[in-house]
Amino acid sequence: MKVTDRIRERLAQLPDKPGVYVMRDRAGAVIYVGKARSLRRRVQSYFRAGTLRRGDPKLLSLVHSVHDLEVMPLRTEAEATIVEGQFIKDFRPRYNVAFKDDKRFLLLRVDPAEPFPRFALCRLRRDDGARWFGPYASAAVARAAHEFLDKHFGLRRCRPRVPGAKDHRHCIDDVVRFCSAPCILRVTAEQYRARVDAACAFLRGESPEVLKDLRGEMLRASAELNFERAAALRDWLGLLHPPVRQRAIAARSLDTRAAASRTGVEALGAALGLPAPPRVIECYDISNIGGTLAVGSLVCAVDGVPRRARYRLFRIRTVEGSDDPAMMAEVLRRRFGRAGEAGWGPPDMVLVDGGLPQLRAARAVLRELGLAALPTAGLAKTFEEIHWGPEDAERVLSLPLDSPALTVLRALRDEAHRFAVTYHRRLRARRIRESALDEIEGVGPSRKAALLRRFGSVLRLRRAPVDAIAAVPGVGPALAARIAAALAAGADDEPSPPAARNAEPGTATPGTRAPPEPGRAGLKPRPGTGIVSRRENGVTR
Repeated sequence: MKVTDRIRERLAQLPDKPGVYVMRDRAGAVIYVGKARSLRRRVQSYFRAGTLRRGDPKLLSLVHSVHDLEVMPLRTEAEATIVEGQFIKDFRPRYNVAFKDDKRFLLLRVDPAEPFPRFALCRLRRDDGARWFGPYASAAVARAAHEFLDKHFGLRRCRPRVPGAKDHRHCIDDVVRFCSAPCILRVTAEQYRARVDAACAFLRGESPEVLKDLRGEMLRASAELNFERAAALRDWLGLLHPPVRQRAIAARSLDTRAAASRTGVEALGAALGLPAPPRVIECYDISNIGGTLAVGSLVCAVDGVPRRARYRLFRIRTVEGSDDPAMMAEVLRRRFGRAGEAGWGPPDMVLVDGGLPQLRAARAVLRELGLAALPTAGLAKTFEEIHWGPEDAERVLSLPLDSPALTVLRALRDEAHRFAVTYHRRLRARRIRESALDEIEGVGPSRKAALLRRFGSVLRLRRAPVDAIAAVPGVGPALAARIAAALAAGADDEPSPPAARNAEPGTATPGTRAPPEPGRAGLKPRPGTGIVSRRENGVTR
């Protein structure tokens, strides 16, 4: 097998980090999802000469089917396991076997609105105002964490919303499970809530001293020859230490990134000569294939940190053909036409993905709307140059690639690109799923379903004789002839797909695979990473 230039380029750019990789065929469909401790070593192993010579038939079939690759770097291998399972459930790739059921990873849920909150294990996260922890890649870890919280912090497990003395008569958790028994007022509601808050802080990785105390208790039990107790504490410690430690590291890294982003925003203000750092920056990008299914994206960052509640997507309505500057103008006109509405005030700076044509189109719209004084810049991909300055004195600013100011702009530009491409791919996948039968007069949902049940696909229906089509209940000879003629004409008129512009996979920053991109023919980052799901995330996609 000859490795294509596209694959060779992807292999050369692979990071040596944990994460998830996605393989696609020529149609853009996801055919395999995998995880790796090192994306570089794992993905490159598929295309080594030894693998191609000695691989089993299934592996060779997979490798020969791969037309493109996408990767989503993550912080830990456990995160990669969770994201891999979610992607497999979303896309159901033909070469994956595991994770195709409907089971989800376990989460811990506690509702602070309850008078006496309790922790519970769940598999589906809902937007119900509760606090959610997880998901946990290992069910054993999730169950151990649940049991430890109840015993160590004295939390209740009974189901009544407001337990009372009558419930206590049927419960012995205060004897065998160390429950603090708020039902009989052994602790006040305030004291019990403080225990719940301490348990939540432990799950967030904010109380490492709890694990130290647990280790000390284990050593004391061992010294007292209480080996059964020491072994139980050892097992708890082994299960709880890795996830709590990872959450603590993640919390510290988030604080570090936020501080670095603020530094980058301040450096950006100085580099551009602005009177104050641009705390709120909006970035815009366009994605389309030959002018079809054209979309625009708006992403926003506050102090350099993405603010996803302010993300927006736009379907291009007025521009025909592939005219990116005109599309950019339409997007900005629609966005800043609402600048007077609540929550839609202008940002401190506007960034467009592109060079002078996109920048001049954006400035023309802002001048038309009375916002000519709003700082506006363009970031060109080729040399990462910033197009900046007033219209009569435009200049190109080249900052070092490791500059904090350029890092902020590049991250925001890449996020806007990922967001637009994800939406474009979802629309493209939706169009692909639409059947040619939808265009034939007289074929409604019921007849369409009957035809596809009988023949299995539009391709087989197109090849079927008219008599076989007419034999389907509810069709008849006249409609069968019309169906055969329409499908034959459609086969003759099918155009070859045009080359894609700006539809290559985006690179994850934080996302969305925003990451890999979501959608049936493109990927959904779940929250928190950028990856992108099949539904729009507020936004987004």
